[in-house]
Amino acid sequence: MRRGHRPSAPASGRPRFWGRHAVTAALANPDRTVRKMWGTREALSALNVPPVIPVTFADVADLGRLVPSDAPHQGLVIEVDPLPDIWLGDLLEQGRDDRRPLIVLDQVTDPHNVGAVLRSAAAFDALGIVTQDRHAPPESGALARSASGALEQVPWVRVVNLARALDEIAEAGFWRVGLTGHAKQTLGETIGTNRIALVLGAEGEGMRANTEAHCDELAKLPISPRVESLNISNAAAIALYAVATRDQGAG
Repeated sequence: MRRGHRPSAPASGRPRFWGRHAVTAALANPDRTVRKMWGTREALSALNVPPVIPVTFADVADLGRLVPSDAPHQGLVIEVDPLPDIWLGDLLEQGRDDRRPLIVLDQVTDPHNVGAVLRSAAAFDALGIVTQDRHAPPESGALARSASGALEQVPWVRVVNLARALDEIAEAGFWRVGLTGHAKQTLGETIGTNRIALVLGAEGEGMRANTEAHCDELAKLPISPRVESLNISNAAAIALYAVATRDQGAG
């Protein structure tokens, strides 16, 4: 089977994560390599840290200097290697026998939004998310914090060419639904009974024309005219809920 498109280059540098959820999820992920750890004695006493990880006891002020100002580190900071690359073909093969939805993000660059989408993807048991490698944020403390542990749980595929990736997603049996405010039909009217790949564009710009052209349907959420649009992470959560309730009703 064709395995799909890998990123053109690996992410550079080692990000630092902070906060209890991001740190404990990273420690629990067998695919994650934690290189260094800093923490207060109180915070570290609640964790079972593998002995191979170098640990430095630090006070709150010292930890504050390791992360962006005002970052809510909760007494824990780690330095990690980025997760290994995932092939799109491998992810599609993993979901071959189930109906888990897939999320595709078109040039969504805000790490808080991507983190929140990952969190919703975990909550609704999505197969994974797909982004471009050059127009998506790298792993970072802010993204991991927003994901609240989901960065370690939800497969994240980075591809060079999103249009080609959408073609491969269609070949795997997914119905590609692009969410956009100018669509004629609502998501409920277009969702059908197919396996769903939800495609969302950046706030403001929305999906690019070539991305829309690689969707099977365009759909909108039935929001009030008093609101122009929703935050992308809110839209993703609502769309994932619609897919989940449809599948529960079918079952």
